[in-house]
Amino acid sequence: MGKKRIGVLLSGCGVFDGSEIHEAVLTLLYIDQKGAAAVCMAPDISQVHVINHLTRKEMKENRNVLVESARIARGDIKNLKDVSAVDIDALIIPGGVGAVKNLSEFAAKGPEGSVNAEVLRLISETKAAGKPIGALCIAPATLGMALKDHGITVTIGNDKATISSIKATGTNHIVCTVDQIAVDEKHKIVTVPAYMLGPGIKDVAKGIEKLVDKIVEMA
Repeated sequence: MGKKRIGVLLSGCGVFDGSEIHEAVLTLLYIDQKGAAAVCMAPDISQVHVINHLTRKEMKENRNVLVESARIARGDIKNLKDVSAVDIDALIIPGGVGAVKNLSEFAAKGPEGSVNAEVLRLISETKAAGKPIGALCIAPATLGMALKDHGITVTIGNDKATISSIKATGTNHIVCTVDQIAVDEKHKIVTVPAYMLGPGIKDVAKGIEKLVDKIVEMA
């Protein structure tokens, strides 16, 4: 039997406009340590905007989500439209604001926003196939929007405004500490607060390792 294939859905490169790099790299590290294979992917779309991570101000330029995500994947990445649930045994979505800006409209429109069509397709396919899905940090908000008719249970930490918006999608929320994971056994959903709580890389690493372990076990 070959290695379990764990899809990693990226949303760019950088916490303020793409994937949170620490979360993405830790996810890839733990997948590899578990003897599984990461299948990185991202949608071939323009970022909502580009943020200067030094000044945290918007820059007047355009960047592509797939091209930027390829930085994290060291170039070994697939266009999301070319990936289906049959290609993976599980799916993990790292956080970073790109997860709710580029993968969905949660950051701009809250629970009234839409999910990118290809993101929605893959999440729906993976769920329908009975394969586990993990989401880190703020990414459970997009997952909740995509699966709003299923009543899944997630965590994004303890931010009351974000919790309220997530609940408005019909998603259940439980508060977890940074080193705890929320496991929805019924729906095979595993989530972790990561940098929604932080404060540092050693802290978020504990929860992310538990999430990856659980996802690989369930796959």
